[in-house]
Amino acid sequence: MSGLTQIIRNFFIRLEALLYQFFGLIKNIFSQVFSFLGRIFGFSKSGYFLETNDATSIKSSQSKQITELEPKNAPEPSITARRRPDPKMDYFRKMAEEVNKN
Repeated sequence: MSGLTQIIRNFFIRLEALLYQFFGLIKNIFSQVFSFLGRIFGFSKSGYFLETNDATSIKSSQSKQITELEPKNAPEPSITARRRPDPKMDYFRKMAEEVNKN
């Protein structure tokens, strides 16, 4: 590659990086200004939006009524899942003693 084309490529790469940083800075400034103005005028509060809490509560109460009509079947615990009254733990106790000795 000749020296002139390499210089031109490096120039455009550096120009692109400079513009990227410049426009990123401008974007950051605008986002901070608009978020500040939004907080001042109350646009971040939920009361500003058209859908009120009443409409969502009506929808949620209707869905609760439908689910309450369904019978609830709780699984019964199995009796076979109980622990044995006297488990054989001697092997594990001996192993733990050996580990503690080392």
